[in-house]
This record gives sequence, structure tokens and C-alpha cells, in this order.
Amino acid sequence: MSQYFDELETRTADARAADLAKALPEQIARAKSLAGYSETFADVDPSSITSAADLVKLPVLRKSDLGKAQAANPPLGGFNAIPVSDFAHIFQSPGPIYEPGNTSHDWWSMGRAMHAAGFGADDIVQNCFAYHLTPAGMIFENAAKAVGAAVVPAGIGQTELQVQAAAAIGVTAYAGTPDYLKIILDKADEMGVTLNITKAAVGGGALFPSLRQEYADRGITCLQSYATADLGNIAYESASMEGMIVDESVIVEIVTPGTGLPVAEGEVGEVVVTTLNPDYPLIRFATGDLSAVLAGQSPCGRTNMRIKGWMGRADQTAKIKGMFVRPEQVAALVAKHDEIAKARVIATRSGEMDVMTVQIEAENGDADVYAKSVAETLKLKGQVEIVAPDSLPKDGIVIEDQRKYD
Repeated sequence: MSQYFDELETRTADARAADLAKALPEQIARAKSLAGYSETFADVDPSSITSAADLVKLPVLRKSDLGKAQAANPPLGGFNAIPVSDFAHIFQSPGPIYEPGNTSHDWWSMGRAMHAAGFGADDIVQNCFAYHLTPAGMIFENAAKAVGAAVVPAGIGQTELQVQAAAAIGVTAYAGTPDYLKIILDKADEMGVTLNITKAAVGGGALFPSLRQEYADRGITCLQSYATADLGNIAYESASMEGMIVDESVIVEIVTPGTGLPVAEGEVGEVVVTTLNPDYPLIRFATGDLSAVLAGQSPCGRTNMRIKGWMGRADQTAKIKGMFVRPEQVAALVAKHDEIAKARVIATRSGEMDVMTVQIEAENGDADVYAKSVAETLKLKGQVEIVAPDSLPKDGIVIEDQRKYD
């Protein structure tokens, strides 16, 4: 297996800049022709945007903007450069926000991440990302095909059957959230079944050092990538595990939240991404995630910019069990029951697993009823604690992330 996925990963800075000077104006011109950008890009001269530094001239596109555009011009808000019928899939993420997907070679640009994690043509991958509505399952399946691996489309749940399948088929690799692999391994131990998984490519949540070490102790190399449903892959780890290398298909800026202005190298700011995907051009798309540029080049030989990885959210949105929980969802939960005065979501860890606790201010409430509403509105099951009126802090926080990321 070649050390690198393609020659783009090891370009010189001058070669990368020259390629970008050609590709970026073409992408801006493509975007300008679309209904989604017709107003905001009306006065933009694409030929003047030839580098990452030039992108600061353009407005930031936020997920809320995308949602409004999609509501007015369904399903993709006029940001698609090919007809909707030419996409293989249309997905739905919480919001709701709709994202397109295709099945052409490495369409999501996740192949580099899987290759860097050691996945190749000799592997059988148990893909435990969800396949229904949300795109993660198809993103990683597309990546596995890009590196020549076979795929078991497992999704999540039915853990005992997953263990049986992994053993019978001879699964060698795992793709999914960091936590779920532990559930499978623990179930295999309980069943007395030996699995042959030696590598894992994870995303959709933080990979805590203690969990990575537990996998290493089991003989499993676990590397993470950073991707979103809208953009595909943004950055990924290599075997050197020194930061995350920005993918060759995107341009990453780190900006002061709310301004779109770049921060100094090394400072924490919001991740803003411009994708070079010609089918779905997203220009200066604000992820809401925080990170920072990591100076220098990766020891693995890949030459693109590195970031320090996911460092929290610019807003109160939190990713729990691989799913985003947003303040507006908490507001919808409160609005669903007249007797609820306030609610607060708390994210913690227990036994290397995410735990979501929802504290609800209400008199004489029914925890079982609220638990059902939590699952419906937050799209996750969680523990429900009913607390006395006026007992929750008046600090404006509705989602409190108590997990430690160092």
C-alpha cells in the first residue's frame, strides 16, 4: 500500500498555491452563477479571489442562512451546481438541513482519512455510522470504496448481531463514532468471541485520550477525522497523530466568531471552510466549531496546513453520541409542555461513553413523558431530572458540556 492517498498530499507550498490560484476563481465563478449566491456575490469578481487570504473579501455563510434558503427554495436553497436529480442521495440533518451526496470516486473526500488510518484493499470495514436520513454512513462507505475496502453496512444497534457478523465475515476495520467500538468490543468479550479488528477510523464525536489508549491496549490503531454533513471531510489524523491535516479538497480559515476575520496563527477561533467540490460549492461556510492552526508540517510527510482538532463550539451547540444538540431544540422541548419553565442539557462522560442529562424545571411533571419528548425533539435518549422551579442557574446556558477534551 502506498504511503499516501495521492500526490496532492505532498505538494510543495508553491505548487499548492498555484493550483489554488486556478481552482478558487473557477469555484467562485461557479457559485456566483447559482441562485443561492446571486445576491451576496452580485458584486464579486471571481478573478480577484486567488488565495485563502482573498476569501476574507467574501461574506460568511452560516447554517442558519442555509436553512432559510432551503425553506424558501427547497430542497437545497439554490446552492447546488447540478440538478437535484443528478445527486445519488439527499440527506436530512437536525434543523432540519438537507445535504446532497453522490457516489462518484471519493465524492466526500474521506478517502485520504481512511488511507491515513491504514485502510486498504485487504480490509473488510464494519461501517457503524448511521445509514438512515443522515449522511455519515454513506460518507464512510464512499471512502472505503475509494481505498478498495469491502464494507459491512452495519449502522448502529443490534450489537450482538454486529459481533456475530464481524466474527463470521472476518472484519478487520471499524468505522463509526469513537464510543460505539467499545460497545462492540465489550459485547464480544461478554459473548466470548474474538474479533480481528486492528484499525479504526472514527468521527462524529471527540476521541478522548483514555479511550484511544484502551483501543491501543487491545491492538487497535484508532485515528480520527473531522467532517461535517454539509462539507464532507475537513481534516484528518495521520499515524504521527500530531494535529489534523487539512484535506486537499477544502480551504480552512480560523476566524474570530461572528466576524469572519482571521485570527493570528495558533489562536483559537471558528472553523470556516470553503469547499472545492464543483457539485455543491459552499463558500466560507461557518461550521460553528472551534480550532486553531498548528504551526509546522506533519512528520508523516503530508504538507498541508494542520489544525489542532475539534476544540469546542463557538455557540452552545454540543455533539453528544455523535449527534448535534442545539439550543433551538432545547427551546422546542420547553415549548412542548406548558408546565416546563426551563430546561438545561448537560453532557458528561461515564465509562468512556457520552451521557446526556436533561434537567427540567417543572412542578409535578412526569419524567417518562418528558423522556419521550426529549427523544423526539433532541433526537437522542437521555436521563431526565425534574428539578424545582427557579433552581436552574440563570446564566443563559441551556447546553452545558462538562466533558474534558485534554
